[in-house]
Amino acid sequence: MPLSEQEQRLLEEMERNLYRNDADFVSAVSGNRGKPNYTLVTVGALLAVLGIGVLVTGVIISIPLVGVLGFALMFGGVLLALTPGKGSVQAPNEPAASARTARAPRASFMDKLNERWERRQDGDS
Repeated sequence: MPLSEQEQRLLEEMERNLYRNDADFVSAVSGNRGKPNYTLVTVGALLAVLGIGVLVTGVIISIPLVGVLGFALMFGGVLLALTPGKGSVQAPNEPAASARTARAPRASFMDKLNERWERRQDGDS
């Protein structure tokens, strides 16, 4: 079922506020992570394979410290390979400044949500 125009505007406003107020969260969950650094991926994969080899060697020769070292190498290699590339998250296009100044000052997004919630609660009582 398609969204009404009011719901679409509300969704767009929520997205703009999210980009504006919580850029760290947006960059963490967005699909735009930038191009991967293939050098880091290669080095990380090699470290992971080396770590697996050291881990297996530690098990074969029954020395736990070697096994733990192998696990640490493997874990570090995987983390290195999965490190996201550097990329920037861009906020969606803001409305033109003239359109923003032409409107009367508006309440914040949370104020609107609170007002809607209070209206619902008053209507249900």
